[in-house]
Parts: sequence; structure tokens; C-alpha cells
Amino acid sequence: MNLDREVIKALAPTGVLRASINLGNPILANTSKSTGEPEGVSIDLARAFAQHLGVDVELVVFDAAGRSVQAVASEQADIGFFAIDPVRGAEIAFSAAYVLIEGSYLVREESPLLHNDEVDRDGCLVAVGKGSAYDLFLTRELKHAHIVRAPTSPTVVQTFLEQELDVAAGVKQQLESDCRKHAGLRLLPGRFMVIRQAMGVPKTRGAGAARALHAFVEEMKDSGSVADALQRHSIEGASVAPNEA
Repeated sequence: MNLDREVIKALAPTGVLRASINLGNPILANTSKSTGEPEGVSIDLARAFAQHLGVDVELVVFDAAGRSVQAVASEQADIGFFAIDPVRGAEIAFSAAYVLIEGSYLVREESPLLHNDEVDRDGCLVAVGKGSAYDLFLTRELKHAHIVRAPTSPTVVQTFLEQELDVAAGVKQQLESDCRKHAGLRLLPGRFMVIRQAMGVPKTRGAGAARALHAFVEEMKDSGSVADALQRHSIEGASVAPNEA
């Protein structure tokens, strides 16, 4: 990628690319058990983009999507990795999606709920991670069920169990992991949404910065880099998003 100096300055005004990393989404980022450092698909992409810009990268790490988004919106970070959503789009310019992720519902074994379309009923209490893509989506879509917000996405099932709620909503892989940790839980079949995971930059950085980020993501998909990262980090249940060029 041949980038104009002004575009590079817009993307990394401090001379270092500050990448907002959300550890609340296990498909994108985790803490390495061996080193204690962040690792995952989003970290690989952040480092690759910094290399394209010819600058160093600084990881700004958060435990929840809402905080990670706010860091970019308030320009405490230069780029981030988020689900595309119109609410976030007010302040953040999104790239093309690079990964597609499924959102699922979790219930207790004895729950009368059998299908996703049965969740939106009066009196149904649904746990979601505050500020997550699921929170934003379900806030718009659920007309009868009531949303209860957990502090972070990884604490959704804990909140669901402690408050004796009816449904937990989140990343399918995270819920599957929680099912293995807690007996008597099951996932409803299928998915209630597909999340288009993208990179984002503050809109204040200008159209040139947004175009450069979009082009980078498309290049990473076309070259097989995103697919390689998913395989390298043993990520299942996520797929490379189609090219949007």
C-alpha cells in the first residue's frame, strides 16, 4: 500500500498506531496463557496495519466492547475492531467486514424456550454485555423481552445465573465455553444475528484515513491473511467476510 504522508499522519498522529483491543470477544482477542500478553486475529491485523503505515503499534486493551469503542470515538486510540452498527457509526468510520460471527442464545435445560423467535415475549429477561453488538442489536429488535446488561460480555452467563434470568445472549463460542463450565445449560439452535466484524477509525481523521483502512482490510482478506489468522489462533465458528470492493 502506497499511502500519502498526510493519511499516515491522520491514522497515527502521535507517530505510533494506537490500537484499541477488546478482550471481551474471544474470537478476536485473548490473553496468552504462556506470555500473559494479548493475542488473536485483531492483534495480528493491528500489527500488520502498523507495518503498512511504517510505524510502531501500541495495544490499548479493554475488557468490554463498549469501552473499546469509546476509546476510538474519543480518540484515545487510533483504530479499533468492532461489530458494524449504526449507533457506533455516528462517530466511527468502519472498514469492510473482515470476519462474520454468529450470535446465539443460551438457556437452562428446563427452559420452555426452544427456538430463537420465542425469546421476544413479555416477562422474558435477556442478559447481554453492556455496549456489545448484541446489546445494540437487541435493544432495537426486542419489543417485549427486557434486557439486563452485564458489565462485560464474558460475565453475561455469570449475570444470567446469579440473577436467575431467562436467556443469555452473546458470541456463540463464548456461550459454548460457558456451557462446558456450567451443567444444565444449552444453546438454542441456529443464530439470532450475524455480526459483521470490522476495523474502525474516528470519523474526525478524514475520508482518506477511512479509505486506507478499508483498502487494507480488503487486501488482508484477498491475500488469505485473515483466514490464516483464524487458523493460526484455532478459531472455529467464524468465517472470512466476502470482499466488498
